[in-house]
Amino acid sequence: MAVKQFPIEAGHVMAFARAIGDSNPAYYADTYSSESEAGAIIAPPTFVEASSHFDPDYFLRPKIGEDWFGSGETPTSRKPSEKKEKASRTSGGGLHAEQRYVYHKSVEVGDVLSATKKLGKTWVKQGRRGGKLNFSEAVTEYRNQNGELVITATMVGVSTERAATVKE
Repeated sequence: MAVKQFPIEAGHVMAFARAIGDSNPAYYADTYSSESEAGAIIAPPTFVEASSHFDPDYFLRPKIGEDWFGSGETPTSRKPSEKKEKASRTSGGGLHAEQRYVYHKSVEVGDVLSATKKLGKTWVKQGRRGGKLNFSEAVTEYRNQNGELVITATMVGVSTERAATVKE
């Protein structure tokens, strides 16, 4: 599910710009932005990825009262026996292979975006180590409060048909 509403707020834009190390005044200053072509504070190009902060169902968000995958030595959602069992199996995993953006209009402070997701193209390639690589696209369209298409984001994922065996 895509986020239903994603308010574009000046503080969020500023924090994102700082996090990516971008000091462009277009992301910070009202006085600079009001004189710019956009006429407002705009968001950095990949800012729509922050929409996950507004999605209560985002799969990486910890859930109150539930074990979380975490980021420690041992993930909190797995018991030690499950961890050992998983390492001994072979399974195909998935990777984030590519991210593309098409910018139709600037994202401005004050906008409220909504997102819709749909499946894109799928294709298969032969891998170098004998297995097939299955590629698939997930396309997210971000629209502003006026229904105007602002950004189209395309994520390409790849998974293997047959995973390499684990050597001990």
